[in-house]
Amino acid sequence: MMCTVCGCADGEGRIEGHAAGHEHDPHHHDHGNDASSSPPAEDAAIRDATHRHDHVHADGDHVHYGRGPARAHAPGLSQARMVQIEQDILGKNDQYAAANRRLLVQQGVLTLNLLSSPGSGKTSLLTRTLHDLQHELTMTVIEGDQETSNDAARIRATGARAIQINTGKGCHLDAHQVGHAIDQLQPEPGSVLFIENVGNLVCPAAFDLGEACKVAVLSITEGEDKPLKYPDMFRAADLLLLNKIDLLPHLRFDVERCVDYARRVNPGLQVFELSAISGEGLNDWYAWLRATRAARLVGHPLMHEMAETPDGR
Repeated sequence: MMCTVCGCADGEGRIEGHAAGHEHDPHHHDHGNDASSSPPAEDAAIRDATHRHDHVHADGDHVHYGRGPARAHAPGLSQARMVQIEQDILGKNDQYAAANRRLLVQQGVLTLNLLSSPGSGKTSLLTRTLHDLQHELTMTVIEGDQETSNDAARIRATGARAIQINTGKGCHLDAHQVGHAIDQLQPEPGSVLFIENVGNLVCPAAFDLGEACKVAVLSITEGEDKPLKYPDMFRAADLLLLNKIDLLPHLRFDVERCVDYARRVNPGLQVFELSAISGEGLNDWYAWLRATRAARLVGHPLMHEMAETPDGR
């Protein structure tokens, strides 16, 4: 199966502790066997040269492939076919995401989906957060990368529990993978679950994992126009963490312009400027984290139980 959101291949992923080809228990919090598959490319479309240039707009030296109904291009597939495939994939994913969300809400688990390009400092920010708040919050992590368990090892070094998902050729996590990881990780009721997505500013924005919030991380080394270049990511985010501000004296980066660009895409976007290395601005991020967790637990039966424990965790 190919994801028409990004073109990445399915079926290559693996989760620590799960054998290849393992099927999800269809009776466990609504996760069924994923029997869906994308239809093959139409032979007629491949043969028909007219499909090659559908919805391609040229303006001088600017060739735009994103103005058709599918907002994308795939050789041999019409725009209508691409839209149908994407709807099928995302529709199935949304079913798994809804099951994840029901379970996590029932358990009072605040789940945050961390999104960024590679090298933004997501893992450094996450390890700093886990270290600084380890005596205040119970936190677990699902790590997503194409290969290696390097980041999961960094997370475990803080004392937090973590599970690694390797996506193989896939460039994003999906809700079915995350459901398996939740089954294995078993985050504690009332805890915080971080999902560190694969480094990619495109496809992860389209896939609901069952999280409460999407948190975009953008480093100042990436350029202030990233929100305009990759609008879907910043439009989907609930919070933007502008990271590595300790490097501002050494770079040409206009913070105000970057925030303005982000809010052109998403007017309600909340933004914190911080550095995982120097610690500047982290208190704002931690305060948001505490407040968001508290809001998740308002009216939840866990509130009574937690009020009776000495540390309130």
